[in-house]
Amino acid sequence: MSFCKTPIVSANLSSKTDHLLPFRNEINFSLNTSRISTAMWSNIAKRAVSRPQGFGLNSHSLRLVHSFLGLTQDRVFPEKFRFRPSELSACSDYGFTEMGYRRNGEVLSHENFMGRPSFGLRGFCPKGYASLAEAEAVLSTDMEEDASVAEDIQELLQEMSKEEKRLVDYRRRMQQNMVRGMGQGKYHLIKRRQVKIETEAWEQAANEYRELLMDMCEQKLAPNLPYMKSLFLGWFEPLRDAIEKEQELCRNGKNRAAYARYFDQLPADMMSVITMHKLTGLLMTGGEHGAARVVQAACMIGDAIEQEVRIHKFLEKTKQKKGDKDKKKEGGDSDAVIKEQDKLRKKVTNLMKQQKLLAVKQIVKGQDDSKPWGQDARAKVGSRLIELLMQTAYIQPPNNQFADGLPDIRPAFVHSFRTVTNEGKKTSRRYGIIECNPLVHKGLEKTARHMVIPYMPMLVPPVKWRGYDKGGHLFLPSYIMRTHGSRQQREAVKRAPRKQLEPVFEALNTLGYTKWRINKRVLSVVERIWANGGRLADMVDRNDVPLPDEPDTEDEAQLKKWKWKIKSVKKENRERHSQRCDIELKLAVARKMKDEDGFFYPHNLDFRGRAYPMHPYLNHLGSDLCRGILEFAEGRSLGKSGLRWLKIHLANLYAGGVDKLSHEGRIAFTENHLDDIFESADRPLEGRCWWLNAEDPFQCLAVCMNLTEALRSSSPETFISHIPVHQDGSCNGLQHYAALGRDKLGAVAVNLVAGEKPADVYSGIAARVLEIMQRDAHKDPNIFPDALHARILINQVDRKLVKQTVMTSVYGVTYIGARDQIKRRLKERGAIADEAELFRASCYAAKTTLTALGEMFEAARSIMSWLGECAKIIASENQTVRWTTPLGLPVVQPYRNLQRHLIKTSLQVLTLQRETEKVMVKRQRTAFPPNFVHSLDGSHMMMTAIACKRAGLNFAGVHDSYWTHACDVDEMSSILREKFVELYETPILENLLESFQQSFPTLSFPTLPERGDFDLRDVLESPYFFN
Repeated sequence: MSFCKTPIVSANLSSKTDHLLPFRNEINFSLNTSRISTAMWSNIAKRAVSRPQGFGLNSHSLRLVHSFLGLTQDRVFPEKFRFRPSELSACSDYGFTEMGYRRNGEVLSHENFMGRPSFGLRGFCPKGYASLAEAEAVLSTDMEEDASVAEDIQELLQEMSKEEKRLVDYRRRMQQNMVRGMGQGKYHLIKRRQVKIETEAWEQAANEYRELLMDMCEQKLAPNLPYMKSLFLGWFEPLRDAIEKEQELCRNGKNRAAYARYFDQLPADMMSVITMHKLTGLLMTGGEHGAARVVQAACMIGDAIEQEVRIHKFLEKTKQKKGDKDKKKEGGDSDAVIKEQDKLRKKVTNLMKQQKLLAVKQIVKGQDDSKPWGQDARAKVGSRLIELLMQTAYIQPPNNQFADGLPDIRPAFVHSFRTVTNEGKKTSRRYGIIECNPLVHKGLEKTARHMVIPYMPMLVPPVKWRGYDKGGHLFLPSYIMRTHGSRQQREAVKRAPRKQLEPVFEALNTLGYTKWRINKRVLSVVERIWANGGRLADMVDRNDVPLPDEPDTEDEAQLKKWKWKIKSVKKENRERHSQRCDIELKLAVARKMKDEDGFFYPHNLDFRGRAYPMHPYLNHLGSDLCRGILEFAEGRSLGKSGLRWLKIHLANLYAGGVDKLSHEGRIAFTENHLDDIFESADRPLEGRCWWLNAEDPFQCLAVCMNLTEALRSSSPETFISHIPVHQDGSCNGLQHYAALGRDKLGAVAVNLVAGEKPADVYSGIAARVLEIMQRDAHKDPNIFPDALHARILINQVDRKLVKQTVMTSVYGVTYIGARDQIKRRLKERGAIADEAELFRASCYAAKTTLTALGEMFEAARSIMSWLGECAKIIASENQTVRWTTPLGLPVVQPYRNLQRHLIKTSLQVLTLQRETEKVMVKRQRTAFPPNFVHSLDGSHMMMTAIACKRAGLNFAGVHDSYWTHACDVDEMSSILREKFVELYETPILENLLESFQQSFPTLSFPTLPERGDFDLRDVLESPYFFN
């Protein structure tokens, strides 16, 4: 058929159809009068009244077609067959919802159609009846004539389908910005704020310091500024001036250092702010308790400068300045080039106004032909900035600022060297560190709330992932995987087909679209504790431990003991300092976000496929403090099931053995402590403070408050709850091994099989260890020396002694690692005073614990050995171990030998490390079993996330802990069990072996370990698999 753009509605009918045909766009078909016959419409009539149709239409499209048929029947339909669409009646009059057909896309058959309203229309149903006799009359139409117009009918249906698709696409685009009830206008308003946060953080900081500097000069406001801000303010101007001088030397060619060409690409004030913030931030959180390696600090500052240079260039390129055209003409640019540049600049400006930053990013990327600086250049730029800061930043003790005499001014930062000795290899190496003056430490603890934190939680949903660097934040650099410089891993992800990675993208988008908010009631309790010095609910003491006085003696033994105490106290104070800074950063984010309706965490992956929030401080993967002040922004009514799970969740958080009871036992525990729960909610810091005894106190307090409100409400089951309820795996790594090996004994130990109450694998291993030790204790010490150790340790064996070793067994813990873990536990208890005897006892306990593990999880041990042996064979050929997860994510183990690379800077000689082509055989072997299992637990979590999203559940995941609303726990529990079974019903180890054999056809791999007879379907009926 030829398309002549003639609308199917003819001109003489348009006047009477305009008010009944609300087409957004006319549907155009070719007019072929010779073939628009009675037979054609008869065929359509037969399709409409005799059987279900397969085209997918909504009420709008069906309304259009129905109205059209009703108004054109006088021209093309026989007299006996009439549609009557003119009368409108409410659908509710007939007991129907908006849609008058059974399913979207299926028209009722003629038996169900007779005497019922036809296609629903926003609460109204046009009446259209046809009698069975009339339908039969139509069916008797000549079949040959039907065949002659079949092509026309098919094309008509196709055009109707295309129009429907256009409408669906339009609605989808309209709804993309509608997130959980957020109106389009509100979305764009919040998005503008998000863009400003991401693109203007450093520039705003520089402007703030310029304004503060003017205020200080004019009004002498420095004493009123927060301590650390006043320090920054004092350092800002001298550092900026020093940077400007250095930039001038670089521009004049007098400074021929390798970093010169990179040093003047950013205004000096922005460089100074970045340097101060990045260095102090590293000393607060990333450094070694107030100190950081120079190479780490230099590379970090250099990287931040390079990123800001690119953003700065982008912003400068979008500016339209007067006189640009004249200058370009004088420079010889043609009118066409100037017009093209103007056109591009206007396009970028318009896109910026529309907040279409992804499109802007693509344009800028196309215009930016500059090469990456490289690690050497970044290190040299960062090193020079650190040196300038050291030369210009000073500090004065507060009590000496107004004293008579010469001021006591000290450098704020000090550069020195440390020597580290490797006792095992009897070698040592020297590296440079930068430390801040002890006076700065106190200020640093208060400065977190003034720090610039670029990767804050997002106010709008993250950009959906659709590539290696496409997704996450709107403007800040975002990558789907944390490759830590591993080129092979990065390239593997980039080369993977997008369709292969779609499940991974969907899972990360699901996690990122979960909306959070701050629990203000819990935050206020945290703030009160912190303001009063901490020390409660596992919060660190805000005060340092006082240093012991020097003894008034010349006895060398006492002096040596005093020096050890001094060293121990200083170490404790450095650790307290680090913890205080960490809490300040978390609280700073909470304070900034507490008045927001909600926020989002973009997620990405580590190289094994485990998901993490990109924001590092306040997130649900963090400590009890973080989890206690975070909750779902969306609330859902509890229902009977939700109220039950909220009680179980509270018992789980209280722990102390309560979490090992059956579900009914946990509910009974909560109900028996309702008075304590109510008082904890009403008077968290004034009453008996029952919640402080919980293993996770702040989360426990949040649930106490929520449960109290629910139970006091008129209808607890309809109470709206925002609390995320957790379902945690039982030693999840061993669960995965038991499923891989179909290990029945292991499956029972880790709750893959139903039981009356949860099995405790740690207690099981402890019981087996005790049994071995009791047997050894009766042996002759002269023949079996460890008999003495067995007798000493019998009273020390419990689940806590062996827990860490059991947990890390899936990570391939070695005998030495197990020995050190058990030694720490014994030392904490003071069970054995003599250091040498403690060491020997720890060796025996570690050996016994690993033996018990091997006996209980024999299948897990054989699989670990098989994986390690395969990795050794591959790595021995100087190849990295690589595999693809069940969700299609390529994984490459990054372990290669590192080559030391020396860079001479003005501050010191920096030692950088670079990957070589030589793989680390031992590391490839030992790391493969735990990495492989982590890739499987990451796959299970992502499969569950996708299924929960499709079921309409809110979902958050913390590796082997899955979270949702209390009312949805039962449904999520069913989903995660089904997905676990689905995961392990695939031949995972067989597929892995096949991939190895295909990649390395010349190598010979060991046969797969034998499997047991455990039935995976038992997991579906196990109530404590995740609980």
